[in-house]
Order: sequence, then C-alpha cells, then structure tokens
Amino acid sequence: MRIEYHRTLIADHVRNRVLFEALKRVIVPGETVVADIGAGTGLLGLMAARLGAKEVFLYEAAEVAGVAEEVIAASRFENCMVMPCHSLEMEEPPPVDVIISETLGNYAFEEDIITTLNDARRRFLKPGGVILPRAVVQFAAPVIAPRLNSELRAWGETGETYGLDLSLPQVMSLNNAYVRRISADELLAGSAREWDRVDFSEASDPGRKGLLQWEIAEAGTVYGFAVWWVANFGEGLDLSTGPGALATHWEQLYFPLESELLIKPGERLLVELNSCSSPESGTHLAWAAELRAADGTIASRQEMDLDKGYLP
Repeated sequence: MRIEYHRTLIADHVRNRVLFEALKRVIVPGETVVADIGAGTGLLGLMAARLGAKEVFLYEAAEVAGVAEEVIAASRFENCMVMPCHSLEMEEPPPVDVIISETLGNYAFEEDIITTLNDARRRFLKPGGVILPRAVVQFAAPVIAPRLNSELRAWGETGETYGLDLSLPQVMSLNNAYVRRISADELLAGSAREWDRVDFSEASDPGRKGLLQWEIAEAGTVYGFAVWWVANFGEGLDLSTGPGALATHWEQLYFPLESELLIKPGERLLVELNSCSSPESGTHLAWAAELRAADGTIASRQEMDLDKGYLP
C-alpha cells in the first residue's frame, strides 16, 4: 500500500474544498445516507459524517480500507461503516441518498468511474438521489511549444550521437500519453475544445470518442495535443485539471505526434480521440491527427496508439 498517494489527496486543498462544499449542499443532517465509493483513507466519508449524514458506507477494496477503519475509530464516528470490497462486488447494497466517488485520474476515466457509477446508480441510489460528480467534460488543444517534444525525442538524438538506430523505441515513446504540466501559452491560442461529455445521472458507455478540428489562421508547428477535464459537482462548483486552473494533484495529459506538423493559414487540423476503460483490461487510448489543405485534400495523417508504446 502506497500511503504517499493518499497523502497527495489529503494535501489537495482545492479538491477537498470543492468536495466538502458539494456534500454540504446535498446532505440533510440526520436524514441523508451516503455511499463513498473508492473511499481511500476515508476523508470524504468522514466529511459527510461531520456534515450530519445519518449513515455513511465507505467502499474500499484496497488495503487502505484498514487505515480508513482506524481513522474512523479515532474520529469517533459510529455511523460510518467500511465495506472492504469494490462496490461492484457488493451484494444487496444498502440504499443511499447520495453517492460520491472521487475516482478520477489524470486521464479522467482510468479508474473506471463510468462502470462504477453506472452500477451504483442502478443498484445503490434511491429514487431522487444524487451522484457526485454530476458530470465530467473532457477538453483538448494542440500543443505548439517544443518543450515536451524535445524531451521525448532523446532516443533519436542519442542514436545520432553514437551512430545507433533507436527508431523503434523512439516510435514507442511517441505512442504513449504523458502526465505533464502544460501552460496555456504552450497551446494554440484560443484552441481549447470539448471532445467528450459524461452525465452520471444516466448510463454511459465506458468507451469514449471525439473528433475536433481547427481552422489554421497563422503558420506554426504542432507537436501533439493536451487533454484535460472538468468535473461538475453542482451549480458553479467545478474541479478542473486544465491549464490555467487552480493547481491540484492532477496534471494534464500530453498526447505526442510521431512527426511534428507544420501548419499554414487556410489549412484545417483534425484530431480523433478514442479511449476505453474497464476493470478487466485497464485503459486503452488511441489518437489520430490529420492535416487538410485549403481545398480539403488530406495532406498528412498520423495514427498513434497506446498499444504501440506498450512494453510488457
């Protein structure tokens, strides 16, 4: 068990303030029953108890469930019960008024929150109940700064220095997604676009896909794409991992291109993004970039896939 990861969650005050306020808005003291799915050390469940929840059920399959039990005992809450299993495994779960699950990764759905909440909404939630987060929206934008591209092309540079062919690992590196801090000035100006939206009040497919396009207004170079998300927990209450948002323990994702794209005014840049996450198979990511000339003909196309970068 890596307690350091859980410490980063506890230390993320931006995250914690939003989640506390979200719970505060929906908990009726003495009445509301809450399920905290993916409870970790129990912070959110204890927030709910502190706000007056009638009962709190904390679902946690990992060894950290034992830590949560100790924390609950030390905090002297007798209405908090740890369920040491994944919520998907729970038979005849107690019905609840509120489900909260902060199982969001740097890539929003890498911890299978869609599958988890599809099941929890159907089996756990009372009629008229609330799911937190309410929705997640994903965004993308072209990266025009060379910093990350230079980092990932160390294979080619070293190969040239010593007369070696490192083209295979170079291609593998460029078929991976990277957790990085990306600033707004490293993106094509005004280019952020929504490519995906999930509403947790209804069933959603764990497979996500989107197509974005940009009309090029001035010459430049595109090295890859930045991807981030915004989770909504109520009116005016969002958590964002985007460039320029308040810093959290999350960062943006960088999706590289195998070959940098020289863009010119009048051209159109398109990117296709695809993902699928499941508890059995993990997260698969694929992305493709296409540059079209002013007359609509395809000038170039690149297809990247996490499987190409996978090393068993």
